[in-house]
Amino acid sequence: MENRTEADEIVTRMAGHGDVAAMLACDAYAQTHPERGDAVRAAVDRDLCMVAIRADQVVGYVLTHDDFFGHGFVSLVVVAPGQQRRGVGLRLLAAAADACQTEKLFTSTNQSNGAAQRLFASAGFVRSGQIEHLDEGDPELVYVKFLR
Repeated sequence: MENRTEADEIVTRMAGHGDVAAMLACDAYAQTHPERGDAVRAAVDRDLCMVAIRADQVVGYVLTHDDFFGHGFVSLVVVAPGQQRRGVGLRLLAAAADACQTEKLFTSTNQSNGAAQRLFASAGFVRSGQIEHLDEGDPELVYVKFLR
């Protein structure tokens, strides 16, 4: 007997230029901030972006960098609103960790973003520190996942 969950139906892969429109369509912030599209296209150009696919549709994406004090960094995780809390974010973070070439993978979120904090904890990240004054009154919380 096979046990299948919704998470089993999620496929992650490197994003291509043909995915960009679908990626931005599932990103509410990108609808009003065109600079997000520029960041996504730049990440795709550098092979630093992965997409999550469910039922042949892009349902989320993750952007990474490899230059955070010599370590990997997840700069953005986006999950389509109808796909949130269904394993997509966890799968994207796992794919970013698998692709990471360093011993540690970092990420961050605002203190006010409880959903991201819970996602990071579920994905095995632990608090590493805090940065003040990026967004006044809402500190940036830094997380790390030890990979090796």
